[in-house]
Amino acid sequence: MMRVIGGNARGRRLKVPKGQSVRPTSGRVKEALFNILPRDLSGIKLLDLFAGTGNVSIEAISRGAAEAILIDSSVESGKVIRENLRRLRFTDRTRVWIIPVFRALRLLARRGESFDMIFLDPPYERNWIDASLEMIAQGSLLRSSGTLIVEHSAREQVNSDYGALVMDDQRNYSGTLLSFFKHKAITTSAE
Repeated sequence: MMRVIGGNARGRRLKVPKGQSVRPTSGRVKEALFNILPRDLSGIKLLDLFAGTGNVSIEAISRGAAEAILIDSSVESGKVIRENLRRLRFTDRTRVWIIPVFRALRLLARRGESFDMIFLDPPYERNWIDASLEMIAQGSLLRSSGTLIVEHSAREQVNSDYGALVMDDQRNYSGTLLSFFKHKAITTSAE
């Protein structure tokens, strides 16, 4: 069973799609992620790719995020995400797109959208990370002060940079890695 771990929806249960098609971010990894991120996410705009259950976006909204776009190609996941958002009364701050992630990235770039935080959690070991990160970098989807987080298997190789995006940090949680990317200009000025 999944729960919201912080913010104004703390303790509320989340639905998970039946079957093996979705691998939600574990409670331990989610807790670690939100301990690394700023405590107050007020006003941020989030993009959640391969959103699954909406678990990460819901946690961010519970902690003050102003807006989230959740993208997943699965109709079943879309139903679960919408149900979770409706039950928590977060529908006014979210948009759910049920389309392939790469098509969504092209559309968002054409619209000139940009985000303070991007969470990328593709199915493990399908080689979708590189293509996703390249599209995000080329589409200028991450704001200059933003953070992009990739959740992936430790068996998957992730490059240290993709265009203007460079890896800033990486944490291992029993074989699940969280890789954090920022803009080159930000990481260079912080040194």
